Amino acid sequence: MLVDNVGDVTISNDGATILSLLEVEHPAGRIFVDLAQKQDKEVGDGTTSVVVIAAELLRRANELVKMKIHPTTIITGYRFACREAVKFMTEQLSVKVDTLGREALVNCAKTSMSSKIIGSDDDLFAPMAVDAMLAVKTINNRGETKYPVKAVNVLKAHGKSARESIFVKGYALNCTVASQAMKTRITNAKIACLDINLQKTRMHMGVHIVIDDPSQLEDIRKRESDITLERVRKILAAGANVILTTKGIDDLCLKEFVEAGAMAVRRCKKEDLKRIAKATGATLVSSLANLEGDETFEPTLLGTAEEVVQERISDDELILVKGTKVVNSSSIILRGANDYMLDEMERALHDTLSIIKRTLESGTVVPGGGAVETALNIYLENFATTLESREQLAMAEFAAALLVIPKQLAVNAAKDATDLVAKLRSYHSAAQNAPTGDRKKVFMRYGLDLLKGEVRDNVTAGVLEPTVSKVRSLKSAFEAAVSLLRIDDAIQCAPEQKEERDPHGH
Repeated sequence: MLVDNVGDVTISNDGATILSLLEVEHPAGRIFVDLAQKQDKEVGDGTTSVVVIAAELLRRANELVKMKIHPTTIITGYRFACREAVKFMTEQLSVKVDTLGREALVNCAKTSMSSKIIGSDDDLFAPMAVDAMLAVKTINNRGETKYPVKAVNVLKAHGKSARESIFVKGYALNCTVASQAMKTRITNAKIACLDINLQKTRMHMGVHIVIDDPSQLEDIRKRESDITLERVRKILAAGANVILTTKGIDDLCLKEFVEAGAMAVRRCKKEDLKRIAKATGATLVSSLANLEGDETFEPTLLGTAEEVVQERISDDELILVKGTKVVNSSSIILRGANDYMLDEMERALHDTLSIIKRTLESGTVVPGGGAVETALNIYLENFATTLESREQLAMAEFAAALLVIPKQLAVNAAKDATDLVAKLRSYHSAAQNAPTGDRKKVFMRYGLDLLKGEVRDNVTAGVLEPTVSKVRSLKSAFEAAVSLLRIDDAIQCAPEQKEERDPHGH
C-alpha cells in the first residue's frame, strides 16, 4: 500500500507501479525504476522479475569485484552468458503456439495473472482477455498482423463482484445521450468526432460593442445563437447521425439534433474520441474553419460503424459503437467493490492483454514456473567450465543469479525453496545430459508446481510465458547491471551555500 503526499492510496503488486510511485533519491536506484518502466512499456509484464534479476546480477558482480576481478572481465563474461542464454532459450526451450492452439493463449493469460488480484478468477478473465485481443486483430500497410492493446477499452464500474465483469464487442463509452428525446439506436452510423463547444457563442472577455439602437441588441443575441446553429446544420448536412463531442451541447442545438433524428453525446473523454476516430476512420475536428476562413464540414471527416446503441449494462447506461470499419474494437467492463480494487484489476488486465499480444505476434512460448531459469542455470554452468579464461567465474555467477527467480517463487508460496530448487536442477541436469531421443529430454519443460510444492511438466500443465518476455527481461536486466558496473565513482555536486544576508543590513 503506497500513500503519496496528498494522501492518495494505491494498493498494488505490479513492480512498475510500485517503483514509479516511490521517491528514489539514489542515482543507481533510479536506473532500476527506469528499467521496470521500460519493461512495462515494451512487454507489459515481468516488471518485478526484471528488477530482481538485475539486482542479483549486481550483487554477485560486487562479490567478484571484491575478489579483485576487474569489472571489464565481469562485463565480458556477463555479455557472453546473456548471448548464450538467449540462443539456448530460443532454440531449445521455446514451443510454437500453433502446435498448442488457442489453449496456449488462455494458459499464457492465466500464468500472467496468477500473481495478481484476478488470479483466483482466471477461469473467467483469461478467456475474456483472449477474446478481447483476438477481436482487435488488424493488418497494417506492410502486411504485418498487429494486436493493439489500446483498441481494448477497459471500463470500471462500482458494485457487484469481480466475477460479474463482462466482455462487450464494440467500443464502450461511459456516457449517455444528451437528451432523452433522442434515438438510442442508430444503424449504419456516420460518426462525427468533435472537439468543439456546441453551446451558444458568447463574446470574448473584454469585447465591448457600442450600440445606438436597442433593436441591434436583439440582432446581436440572435446572431450569437445562429453561429452555433449554422455549425450544427453544416455537420448534419454532411450526413452525420451520431455526434460525439468533448465539450458541451446546449438545449438550442439539442432541439436540432432531435429533429434530425441524430444521436448526440456530450462531455466524452478526448482519449476515447481519439480511439473511436481511429477505429471508425473519422477525424477528430477541433475547428470547422478552413483555409479561406469559412466554416465547413466535409463528409470525409465522418467515421462509419454498423451500429451505435445505448445499452443498460448493470447500473450504468453505456454507449456502444459496434462494427467499426477500420479497426475492430472490444471493451471489458470490470466490476469490483471499490476504486483501489478496480484500479489494481485494470493494471493486472493490462499486463495480461500485453502478454497475449506478445504471444500472438511472436508465436512462441516457453514453460514458466522457474523452468527457463533453471534450464539456463544448468546450461550456463556447464558452458562456463569450457571457458579457459577469467570470464568463467563471471559466467558461473550469471548462471547462479538466475536461480533467484525459482527461489523467490518457492518462498512466496511458503514452500521449502532450497529443496525444490535442488530437485528442479537435478531434473534439468538429467534432461541436458540425456542423448537425443531419450525420454528424459522432456524434463527440459519441468518447472515448479507451487500449489502442491512439487516439480511437474509445465507445458502440459499450461504454465506458459511468451519467449519475447523472457528474452527482453534477461537482456534488460543484463544491460542495467552492466551500466552500473561500468561506474567507478559517483561524484555529486553539492548546491552552493548562499550566505544569508540580514535584511536590515546589521
